[in-house]
Amino acid sequence: MQVFWHRRDLRCHDNRGLALASGLTGDADGPALPLFVFDDAVLAHGSPPRVRFMLDALASLRESYRERGSDLVVRRGDPREVVPRVATEFGADRVVWNRDYSGLARERDADVRLALDDAGVDRESVHDHLHHEPGSITTNAGDTYSVYTYFGKKWHDREKEEPYPTPEDEHLADADGDPLPSIAALGFDDPVGEVPEAGHDAARARLEAFCDGPIERYEEAREYPARDDTSRLSADLKWGTLGVREAYAATAEAMARADDDAAESVEEFQSQLAWREFYAHVLADEPRVVTENYKSYENPIEWRDDDEALQAWKDGETGYPVVDAGMRQLRREAFMHNRVRMIVASFLTKDLLLDWREGYDHFRAMLVDHDTANDNGGWQWAASTGTDAQPYFRIFNPMTQGERYDPDGEYVREYVPELRGVDAETIHSWHELSDAERTAAAPDYPGPIVDHAERREAALAMFERARGEAD
Repeated sequence: MQVFWHRRDLRCHDNRGLALASGLTGDADGPALPLFVFDDAVLAHGSPPRVRFMLDALASLRESYRERGSDLVVRRGDPREVVPRVATEFGADRVVWNRDYSGLARERDADVRLALDDAGVDRESVHDHLHHEPGSITTNAGDTYSVYTYFGKKWHDREKEEPYPTPEDEHLADADGDPLPSIAALGFDDPVGEVPEAGHDAARARLEAFCDGPIERYEEAREYPARDDTSRLSADLKWGTLGVREAYAATAEAMARADDDAAESVEEFQSQLAWREFYAHVLADEPRVVTENYKSYENPIEWRDDDEALQAWKDGETGYPVVDAGMRQLRREAFMHNRVRMIVASFLTKDLLLDWREGYDHFRAMLVDHDTANDNGGWQWAASTGTDAQPYFRIFNPMTQGERYDPDGEYVREYVPELRGVDAETIHSWHELSDAERTAAAPDYPGPIVDHAERREAALAMFERARGEAD
C-alpha cells in the first residue's frame, strides 16, 4: 500500500502523485490510501474564504473517493508526526506527495522526509502543480529568469505533458474515512464574501464554459471588468481542484479549432498560465520576496504610515470609483478582476504611498484564490519593487483607467450602489467635480481622499530618493 498525501492538489483527475501512488504510473504496486492533514502551521496563514473553499473542495474530493470504493483519511496536527504515524498505522510501504515550492512547504517537506526515514518508510515527491518545475527553465548561465519575456518564450516552446490517468476502485485502498471539521473548529468564521463552488466537477465546468467561447475573445475582453470573459479558474489552480495539464489540454483543443484572431486570444490565456509559473519559479529561487523587496534600491523606500487612508482603501471609500468598485467586489465575492487588481495596487502604493505589504496582507486575508507566488509577484510588480516590475515612473491614473476599461460605468455601478443612478461621464470626472456637484449627484459617496496629480509627483520624488537621485 502507498499513502498519497494531498495538499494543494484536491482532485483525483490529472494528479501526477496520485497516479504514481495508485500504480497507474511508475513502478508502485498500489493501492493508494488518500490522506489529508490539517496543518496548524499552514492554517495560521489561512483566511475564511480560502478555508471555506478548501473544506468544500475536500468534501467533493471525499465523494470522488467514495464513488470509487475508497475514502479520504483526515487528520489534524504536525505532518512531521502525523504522516509517519498514518503510514505505520496502515502498513504502507511508501508515502507519495506532490511538491510545493514556498519556503514553509519546503522546510516542512524536508522534515517529513527525515521523519519517514526514521520510521523506515520510503517516500517520493514529484512535481505536479506546474508544467515546468523551478530550475528547469533558466538563463544560459543557469540562473532563474528575472524577466518574464525570455521565460515565457521558453515556456511556450516546451512540450506539455498529457493529463495523468484517474485511479478507479482497484487502484485505491479500502478505508473508512473521517468526517471533515467545521470551519469554526478550524478557528475561522464563515467568510463575508461569496465563495465559488469547489471541487473538480465545478472546476471542469468553468474550464469548459470558458473554452467554449470566451477564450476566443480573451486577448481584448479580459481587460474589461464588466464583461464575464475571464476564466475564473484562479482558485481551482491555486487549490489544485483542476490539474494544469487538464487545463492546458482544453486550451490546446480551443487553439486547434480557432481562426487566427481567436488563436491569438488562446495564446494570450496560455501566457497567463506561464506568468503563474514564472512567479512560482521566482519564489522558489528567492523565498525572501514574501516579505522583502525583490529589487534593491540605494536607499529605503519611504512608505507612509496612514491608518485612515489604508482603511478607506480597504473599505472602498477612497472617492475613486473604479478603485472602490474593486475593493467592494473583493469584499462581496472574495475575488477581484485582474485589471482592477493592478489599479487598486497602484493606487495603494503610488497614490496613498503605502507599503505594498499592507495590500498583500489584505489580499491574503480576503481572496479565495490567494497564491503566495502570484499575489506577491503582482503586488511587487505594481509597487515597482519586484521582478520585471512596472517602472516607478509609470503610474496608473485611476480615473483614466476607469474610463478606459469601464467606459460605460457598468462595473462601478455594480459594486458601488451610491453611484447606480449616476451617468458614466460624471463617474469618470468625479475627481474634477466640486463638492456641491458631487453632493447633488451622489450624496452618500465620498470625494477623493487624495489628489492624484499631487501624489504622482510625491511618488516620483519618493522613488528618486530611494534610487539616490534626489536629496
